[in-house]
Amino acid sequence: MDTDLIEARRPPTAYDTPRIPDIQSLDDAASMFTQVRPSLLHIAHSIVGSPAEAEDVVQEVWLRLQRTDRAAVHNPSALLRTITARLAMNVVQSARRRREFSASTWLPDPTDVDATPEAVAERQDAVERAVALLLGTLTPKQRAAYILREGFGCSYDRIASLLRISVVNSRQQVARAQQRLGTRRHRQEVDAVTHRRLVQAFLGAARTGDLTHLERVLLAEAC
Repeated sequence: MDTDLIEARRPPTAYDTPRIPDIQSLDDAASMFTQVRPSLLHIAHSIVGSPAEAEDVVQEVWLRLQRTDRAAVHNPSALLRTITARLAMNVVQSARRRREFSASTWLPDPTDVDATPEAVAERQDAVERAVALLLGTLTPKQRAAYILREGFGCSYDRIASLLRISVVNSRQQVARAQQRLGTRRHRQEVDAVTHRRLVQAFLGAARTGDLTHLERVLLAEAC
């Protein structure tokens, strides 16, 4: 009998060395990544709880794999699972920091009727800086969804109705806004008139609780 055939049929033993996938070429790495991508999405989604953010995490994992010295990787799938978990945890921690920032730094307290003029001036300055960041970083739809959701607790159903998008899309707009604010990417020039209009609308809504004018200002650009 052919010795190669005998060897092929021989059951593995404890002395056999597992085959290490060769991912040095980008094509091989892409093929391997495609195979493990569903499991990476599952890991990311279980941590961040958002399909859109999970997709973003897995995309970042692929970018990191491209920059990695793949010749030194002995267990690619284990490495990718580890990177995915760490990136997803970073997203969760960043989101927590953003919520703390929103709640304590730039959202004015409309019930603080006894605030001193100095405190009022400080709050307005904080709002002006925050609005400048939102204008320079987010798209109009992301900005509208983020302000209404994070600033005033509007439901995703309400946001979807105002922006004429699906509820799923409204959640994605908020998630992507949070991601952009976390990385401060895509900075744009801020128009002074637009900035002043949105600051005034935001402060007015915070003082009175009436979002009508703020919604109109946000939707003027978003729709």
